[in-house]
Amino acid sequence: MSDHDDHEESFVEAHLVSAVENQLSAENPACTVAVLNKLTLVGYEREDIVHMMAVVLADEIETMMTEDRPFDVNRYEQLLRALPEMPGAEAEEDAE
Repeated sequence: MSDHDDHEESFVEAHLVSAVENQLSAENPACTVAVLNKLTLVGYEREDIVHMMAVVLADEIETMMTEDRPFDVNRYEQLLRALPEMPGAEAEEDAE
């Protein structure tokens, strides 16, 4: 991966993390705080939780763009509530 790609990936990740932090601050969607609390109770560090939530947000954005549809809050919430299982984990297991 080139330095440009690394910079671009860091830029995107920082913005996704920022978006999740904004959702947590605004408690919108409401499930974000519940998911944070649940994962904290089972021993995850806040930074790791926010990163996992950012991966879920990225997955929903990618799916939204691929399927040319609006953001699906219900799907996003479902994926968040499934954490620490990451989106696509079942498909990867099925492929093995």
